[in-house]
Formats: sequence, structure tokens, C-alpha cells
Amino acid sequence: MTVAEKISTLRKELHEHNTRYYLEDAPVISDQVFDEKLAALKTLEDAHPAFFDPNSPTQRVGGAITKNFNTVMHEHRMYSLDNSYNKQDLLDWEARMCKILGVTALDYTCELKYDGASISLTYVNGKLSQAVTRGDGFQGDEVTNNIKTINTVPLQISSNDVPETFTIRGEIILPLEGFKAMNAARIRAGEEPYMNPRNTASGSLKLQDSNLVAARPLDCFLYQIVADRSLFKTQLESLKTATRWGFYVPKHYTHAANMDAVLLYLNEWEEKRSTLPYEIDGVVIKVNNLAFQEELGYTAKSPRWAMAYKFKAEAVETQLQDVVYQVGRTGAITPVAQLTPVLLGGTIVKRASLHNADFIADLDLHHHDTVSVEKGGEIIPKITAINTSKRQPNSVAVRYITNCPECNTALERNPDEAQHYCPNSNGCLPQRVGRVAHFISRKAMDIDGLGAETIQLMMQNNLINSYADLYTISEIDLVPLERLAEKSAQNIIKAIAASIEAPFSRVLFALGIRYVGQTVAKKLAQHFGSIDALSTATADELEAVDEIGTRIAESVIAFFASTENHQIIAQLRAASVQLEQQAEEGPVSNALADLRFVVSGVFTAFSRDELKMLIEQHGGKIVSSISSKTSYVVAGDNMGPAKKNKAESLGVPIISAQELQRMLIP
Repeated sequence: MTVAEKISTLRKELHEHNTRYYLEDAPVISDQVFDEKLAALKTLEDAHPAFFDPNSPTQRVGGAITKNFNTVMHEHRMYSLDNSYNKQDLLDWEARMCKILGVTALDYTCELKYDGASISLTYVNGKLSQAVTRGDGFQGDEVTNNIKTINTVPLQISSNDVPETFTIRGEIILPLEGFKAMNAARIRAGEEPYMNPRNTASGSLKLQDSNLVAARPLDCFLYQIVADRSLFKTQLESLKTATRWGFYVPKHYTHAANMDAVLLYLNEWEEKRSTLPYEIDGVVIKVNNLAFQEELGYTAKSPRWAMAYKFKAEAVETQLQDVVYQVGRTGAITPVAQLTPVLLGGTIVKRASLHNADFIADLDLHHHDTVSVEKGGEIIPKITAINTSKRQPNSVAVRYITNCPECNTALERNPDEAQHYCPNSNGCLPQRVGRVAHFISRKAMDIDGLGAETIQLMMQNNLINSYADLYTISEIDLVPLERLAEKSAQNIIKAIAASIEAPFSRVLFALGIRYVGQTVAKKLAQHFGSIDALSTATADELEAVDEIGTRIAESVIAFFASTENHQIIAQLRAASVQLEQQAEEGPVSNALADLRFVVSGVFTAFSRDELKMLIEQHGGKIVSSISSKTSYVVAGDNMGPAKKNKAESLGVPIISAQELQRMLIP
């Protein structure tokens, strides 16, 4: 047997034994024999470096040093999940989905919601190619060397039916037993113990020395294959396939035939969660039918077809020390409770949101009350109750402030809103800083290198008054600022100069018009085409845009009614910021101008997103539901029968993707 054949044989054997040991819990050789084979392989690889393979089983022991973790864009965005806390939330969610799909019932998969660090693994030709953290959902850090040290991550897949390239998503978790052992070792060494398994798992992924990662008992639980949707018909089938391919998919998931079965599963695991060897904070419920998932699609933040049901959060008592008030970029005032520090869910909690004046009044909150604190969705601390039996004699009720804590302007409150606002938008420093911070954010103008502290310093030194002034500053202006080195100043100026290439839809979002998020900004940009056309639009013209309601229309009109905002736009125009749709952003043709389309079902030649883009590129508009104003329904396989019936009853033509293409031929 040649050296190459010996190395190949050992690698194959060790991959198989690793799967039997860690995934199937059915080892056929002893640990000693495994270690001997691994040592033999390493000796051969060291003696013959030409046969190096980054996915060799020897790479699991660590050794690679990563000084800088590269930022990588996710090919498919990693969305967050909407949360629910009670039965009614789930019933309302199901009703919304049934209405969109035109069906009367749905089936689901229920999967435990592991409390770990999200990870995205990409495989090419069956080999692990890249591992990327969730980051902000759009981009994350590449941590491939560290992930390779986790035994439950397959380095190579032996199944012959895997796609050439695919991505699988999951969580890196630290089992409770391993977490306790790590802390015991730290205490013996005189070091502070780690606070909780989740944060420890997340921090492990960013250690520079993969030897240290290899020494930690991390696991990787997988739950979503991102590949050609035609590979599977259901989420259940994809989970079973992932297991067959050699991924660690915990066996506690189930198929729920209806929402009643979902609720039974939730009740079962709320009681049994403490019996698990790792932490969970709820259950993820997904529509089982992948064609329905495709049809339901996504909101700006979350998939419509999945919901995270959160178990009742841990609560602790502590004392209220003070109430302070924060001012947001829109002038919204948020009261925040300052608390005696207390350990909650593995972290020290010192502050909790009090939401608004009504929330404080409903609690009947008094100064120095003993309060019950829990983490909303086990993330954001909130006060849920008052222990009045511990209330101090002669204590004074908390009274909501009447004036802005920053500029002392009298606060205002709209009759139909719970929030108080500072109306001094142009003179209140936190509002001005917040607007600039929003303008430079990655989803807006993407100007890197500036933080809130630097923006505030720039304003206090009269370098800028608004975000438009960013385009007038120079490196010489920035260098004297505290903690800002020359190189940092150069990078900021470069980033500002590059931002003028941002497309009009992102500029519109960056302006910070209230209620105009990314999705709304895109719709307005596509419909009106320029800032000039948008600035003169009437309420009726604005509300004629799909999904634009009265509240958004009124906010847009109010923004352009401001003389100062017109001056800011004039400054942006002078700086060559994109204030109208460019040719590549605008329609390719007007073949579908003034036509409204609903896209429904599953397509083979196109994805749904590609069809929607095609329609928009030729001047058509995408709407979410069928009405008398709908021009066409573009139907694929598995179109909901209720949608089909509604289209037919309203006389809306139903066409195929091929017929749509023929409409584009001159």
C-alpha cells in the first residue's frame, strides 16, 4: 500500500469511527485504538506534507492560530425569529398564515430552541469549506479553524446524495456537565468562573488559538439545510436527511399534525426542560411544508413560517434604585430602571426597561420598591411585578417626567400613542446624535469608523450639526478629537466619500423618516423614483403605494414640511449623494407598468424571489394578497386552493411563469 493509500484509508476509518462515537453513540473500537490510529495518521501527514488535507481528522485537535477573523457575507441571510409567549399568539400566527396561503389547516415541526451561538456551515463536494457566525444576519466572522475542533461537526460527508454545495445552520452549545467541569477547573486555578454556557460557547468561537477551543466540550446541533428546495418536500424530511448525512440533529423534534399537537409538545417540554443535558429557552415551531414556507416568505426581520415559543423566564427580586430617562433619535423618551445588581439567567442585571408612563402607572411603581425582574424573551430585562409587602413606609410613587432630561423642553404625547416625545428635534443633542448614528449605520449609508461618542464630540466641537455636514469635514478636522488617531481619521473620510455610491433606497432609509424602514424605503424609492417626486407627493399618492398606510404617509409629509430637512437634502445633493433611482436600480422596461401581481406556489425554472424581481424590473408591482385591483396571479405548483378560488371569483387571470415571460417580449 502506498503512503497516499495509507493516509486515505486512515482518514476514512477515523471519520467513520468519529461518526459512530459522537453521533450514533455506538463505538466499535476503544478510545486507545482510536488515539493510536490518529497518532499514526499524524505521523504520516507530518512526514509527507504534500498530502495535507484541511479536513483531515488530525485537524480536530487544534493548533491553528487566527489573529484576525475575516468578515464574510452570508449567501443567504440568517434571519431572527418572531417570539410568542402564549397560546393566543400562536393561534393568531396560524390564522395569518392560513389567510395568506388560502388553506384552513397546517402541520408543523417542533424543535427545541437550543440556547447557544448560531453558526452557518458550508460544504463543497462533501467537505467542510467554511464556518461563519451569525453576526448581524447579513455578515458574520469566519471561524472555520475553531469549528473544525468540534467533534460533532462532520469534516467530510460520505453520503453520495449531498448537493455539490450547500449550507446548514445550527447552534454551538456547551453542555451543562462540561460547563460545570470548566468552572470547577477555573475555581481550582483561582480564576473567576464563567457566567453561563451560552456566552461561554459564543466566546469560544472567537478564541485565537484553536488548541483552546479543542479543549472545550462544545457540541454543534444542526436544524436547517439551506440548499435547492426541490431536494425535500418537508422540514421533517430535511431533518432526517441531515441526520443521515452525518450531522448531529437531536432526536427531540416532532411532527405536529395541527396546532393542538404543537401545544401538547410545548406543555411537555416546559415541564421536562430541566432534564436535558443542555440549556433550552423554548421551542421553534415551523410550517412543515417547504412549499408553504417558500410562499409565506419573510418580513424585513423574520421568516413568516417560523415562530419561537419562549418558556416562562426566570425571575428574581431586587431593589429599584432610580429611574432615568433616555432620549432616542426620534425624540421618544424611554424610562429605564436602575437596579441593585442581581444575577439573572447567568448575567448580572443592573437595568431594566420601564417602557412608558402607562407601564409605570399600571405597576404602581414607588421609589426603592422591591421588584421582580425577568428577561423578556430571556434577553432584555424587564420589571414584571412589585412586592408591596416589602415597600418602605412613606415611599413616594414614581412620577413620569414632564420635561426632556437633555434639553428641558416640555414633553408631548399623541393621544393614540403610549410614548412621550421631546419635540425639540433640532436642539436636543441625543436626537441629533441618534439621527447621525442611524444615517451612518451599515444598512443605511454604511460609513464605518464612527460611533456615538465620536459623533457627539464632532457636534460639541461644532464640526457637524446634521448628517449632511459629514460631507464637508476633512481629516484635519477629525485628528484633534479625543482618542481619534490619524489613520482612523483617514479611514472615516474615505468611508464618507465612498457612501455617495449608496443607492437611493438606502439614502431614503438613512434620512430617518419616522416609520420608514428598509422595506418601506425601497417601495417609496421604486414608486416615486426621486426625492423631488417624493417630497411633493400628497397623502393620497403616498397611500396608493402598496403597503403604505395613513401613518407612514403623514410622517413622510411632515418630514418634507420642515425647512431644515429641505436644507439638509440640498446639502446632500451638493455632495452628490444619490437622490434618485439610477438606471440599474430602475425598471429594465415598462412592459408591466401599472400592473399588480400576486406570486403564489412553487416554481421550477425560477425561485419566487427571482420572479418578483423580474416583475419589478419591468415596472410591475408585487402585492401580497388577491383583490379586485390585482392584475394577474402568477401561479406555480401547490398554489393554495382558496387563493385560486378567490382569483377565479374576482375574475383575476391566473398565468404561469412562462406566460409572464411572454408578456415581456416586445
